[in-house]
Amino acid sequence: MCRIHTIAFYNLENFFDTENDPFSNDSDYLPDSDKRWTAKRYERKVYKIGNAISVIGPEQFPFPPTILGVAEIENQRVLDDLLKAKDLLSIPYNYVHYDSYDERGIDTALIYDTRFFEVSSSEIFSVLIEDEDGIRDFTRDILLVSGKLEGEEIHVIVNHWPSKREGDIESEYKRMAAADKLLFVIQKLQLTYSNPKIVVMGDFNDNPDGLPIKHLRKESGFFNALEMHWARGRGSVTHDFKWNVYDQIFISQNLFEKNEGQFYFHGSDIFDPKFLTQYNGRYKGHPFRTYAGKRFLGGFSDHFPVFIQLKRKLQSLVEDSGQD
Repeated sequence: MCRIHTIAFYNLENFFDTENDPFSNDSDYLPDSDKRWTAKRYERKVYKIGNAISVIGPEQFPFPPTILGVAEIENQRVLDDLLKAKDLLSIPYNYVHYDSYDERGIDTALIYDTRFFEVSSSEIFSVLIEDEDGIRDFTRDILLVSGKLEGEEIHVIVNHWPSKREGDIESEYKRMAAADKLLFVIQKLQLTYSNPKIVVMGDFNDNPDGLPIKHLRKESGFFNALEMHWARGRGSVTHDFKWNVYDQIFISQNLFEKNEGQFYFHGSDIFDPKFLTQYNGRYKGHPFRTYAGKRFLGGFSDHFPVFIQLKRKLQSLVEDSGQD
């Protein structure tokens, strides 16, 4: 008898509410903005994202994720509304969220099914980045959540690294800084716990062959569960008609150990069913996004979710009686 859990990550593409927040840069996502981000459009996004989350995973495993890291969410309100969506309302989800100082006002969070995962602690770690003039460049914090998955201790780290908006090479130092901070978090866990099982997820804004990702892998020794899919030409996000796997999940090597009664790595995938894609036109097959520039498309997100599965072989409920 086995137990399988899906652990996923999903960048929700500028998931803002419709209220003006003076402490975040949300002016593009207001009813009177050029994008006309109205309550109706917001409610449609809530419904569609909820529907997508409810089915993330293999087709033969029709259960929603037990643990889900998300990026590009504005605040707790959007999380509260999301968990009340029609397709998620019956699932006893809770979440861990902290406001960050990101200049765009977007954060990461961790959503979890309280039936299977119990949070014991959480913490955020700021990534210190300065430009050539020594001015602080604020970006998303790294979120660490420790807890027990059906009694077994596991640590989940959610990331959203700086983008390539300024250019790949020009912005690379920012992602290197994020990689170093993430390595600090991993090392802290390894010093605090004995042989901790760690899952690192996020939108890293770099492919598996990027220098910051190579640095992370070399120094941590973690396995990149999405690299194999990128090597086969698949992707979670597109740019200039090129597939990228910016959304990745890394696992500590001890998640390959198949010990009785403990969870181990069972597989990974990019969740890209047809309903999450554009049906026609030059972008057919690409993620069905909410906006293309200022034009409202009414889709889900410009990213596909990615996921891994953890499996546990349960001990037999019937003891051997010793009889022939």
